[in-house]
Formats: sequence, structure tokens, C-alpha cells
Amino acid sequence: MSRPGVILLKFINRFFSPPEHPFNLETGGSISYAEWQYRWGERTLDCYRGYADPAAIIRNHRVLDVGCGAGGKTCYYAELGAAHVWGIDISPDNLERAEAFVSEKNLTDHCTFVRADAADMPFSDEEFDVIIMNDTFEHLQRPGLTLEECRRVLRPGGRLYVNFPPYYHPYGAHLTDVIGIPWVHLFFSTRVLVEAYRELASGKPDAKRRLRLRLGDDARETDLVYINRMTIRKFHSILADAPFELLHYDEDPLRPFLWPLARTPILKECFVRMVTAVLARDT
Repeated sequence: MSRPGVILLKFINRFFSPPEHPFNLETGGSISYAEWQYRWGERTLDCYRGYADPAAIIRNHRVLDVGCGAGGKTCYYAELGAAHVWGIDISPDNLERAEAFVSEKNLTDHCTFVRADAADMPFSDEEFDVIIMNDTFEHLQRPGLTLEECRRVLRPGGRLYVNFPPYYHPYGAHLTDVIGIPWVHLFFSTRVLVEAYRELASGKPDAKRRLRLRLGDDARETDLVYINRMTIRKFHSILADAPFELLHYDEDPLRPFLWPLARTPILKECFVRMVTAVLARDT
């Protein structure tokens, strides 16, 4: 039924170059996924510069990196002066890469990696000073429960730093390793996206890993299990019920000249590049 849509998507996709993506850099032999994350660590913390100096966010704190991926950002936080950094992720492939990278950086005494669901973390109450959730909130299966867990493991007065691209961002479907069409998820059904992604990724040397990450373990999956379609509106609804005080909030436009669209209700969902929030656990 969806085959004509898949053919059309693949045809249009020939005219668009996908943005730089760590998966393609890794398979092309440029840099590893972990190294790419490491190099982006500074930009991650720059999201909060309007609230605090990036180094001050990390220095001398017990830090939890939720959705650590291949551990590149975790290592960057450790080098910035954290007392210790814990990274959690649900992907065993990511954690295998993280363990190798932390060893390469000689940071094994400063970083600990744990496979865990962020909505059910194996940590004691009030264990961390800081939690960083970079490009992770849009992937959480249980975002409300995750925020409750974050409050539990944060000490009183601790800070939770969140940033994520909203779902209707031009590449909010998170398929840019093979699909370069901006806002593709506005024009094609999820079923078409899944089938097109499956076909386009199948020729990659790491196709099995990409498909497992995007679609899960079921090869017949017809949904994008990798994302939760987190919109700005949905995020505000979740925050309204979250056990935190909102200290800082920002919506960064795709481009400076697009700021009027990024401030317009409804349209902002498509023209905001990044949502940034700093939350504090009360006493």
C-alpha cells in the first residue's frame, strides 16, 4: 500500500544531501561516534551559557549523563573537572563504545557507565549534584517518570539540564543518516518513513546496528521506536506536572533571521532549533 510513497521519498531524497551525521562519519573512517560526541561536548554546554558558565555547571560536581551514547560527552564532562561522571544508556552497542573510548582517554577512574532505563535508574536517592540530558528527552519512552527519577537521584538544590530538538524541527524524525529531506515527516506517513529508511540503510556496512537503533529488535516494526515525537507543547505539559522549579528556559530559532517564526504559536514547532531548560530540585 505504501510502496508508491517510498519510491517518491527515495526519488526526492536524491536531490538533498543529508547533514553531517556521526554514523556516516564513522563508517567513512573520519572519526568515531564517541569522538564526534566528545568534540560536541563544548557546544552541548554552550546551550546553557545564558544561565551559567559551562565549566561552573560541571566542576567538582557528581554528574549524571542521561543518554550518554558512546560516552564522548561523558568524557568531556570529566575533563572539565567533574568529581565523577556516570553515563547511562539503554543500548549495549553504545556502552561498548563508551567503555573503549573512556579507556582511550585514560579516564576510567573518572567515568562509570551503566546500562539502564532512565525511568528506573539503579542509583541511590540524592546521589548526584547535576544531571545533563542532551539530545535525549525526545527519545524517552516515559518522560514523566524519567523526571520523577531524576528528582529522586538529585540532591536537594541539584540541577537538571535539558536540551532537545522538538519533533517538528526540520530533522526531528532523526533519520538524517540516510534521509536529507527537511521536514520529511510532515509530508510522508510514518510507515513510509520506516520502509524508506529500512531500504536506504540496508546498503550501509553497519545496517543492522542502524536498524536496531531506529526500529528496535523487531525487523517487521512499522513505527520509529527511537523517538517519542516530543513537541514544545508536550514538553510544557510535562513540565507543568514535573517536581521541579524552572530556573531557565529558551527556544533557539533555526537561524537568527527566523526568530519571528520561532516566536509564533504553532509555527514555532517547525522553526525552533533547540529547546533548553534548567530545572532545580526543591528541598
